[in-house]
Amino acid sequence: MAGISKKDQLYNKRVKTTQRQKGVISNHVRELVYERSNGICERCSSQRAMQMAHLIGRKQIDHVTTENDLWHLCVMCHKWLDETVEGIQYKREKVYENEDLS
Repeated sequence: MAGISKKDQLYNKRVKTTQRQKGVISNHVRELVYERSNGICERCSSQRAMQMAHLIGRKQIDHVTTENDLWHLCVMCHKWLDETVEGIQYKREKVYENEDLS
């Protein structure tokens, strides 16, 4: 850890954000996603959105969660996205599209 003394490394609080902290959805981010979706599923557009879905899994994310990392989905679309081969492939394609736009 360049720039941090041995004393600080041993005796002070953690400097680096934990993986769990990166995956947490803040209230501000939640509000931004809700405003974007207007409470309607962002995939099927026919159901009320009930859940926030990470496009990049919480274990793989390398930054603090932003509104661009989430979709507001109905329960069925969230299950499809996380539990089916087609959904996982669809999610990967969307992540690559977002990277290309950045």
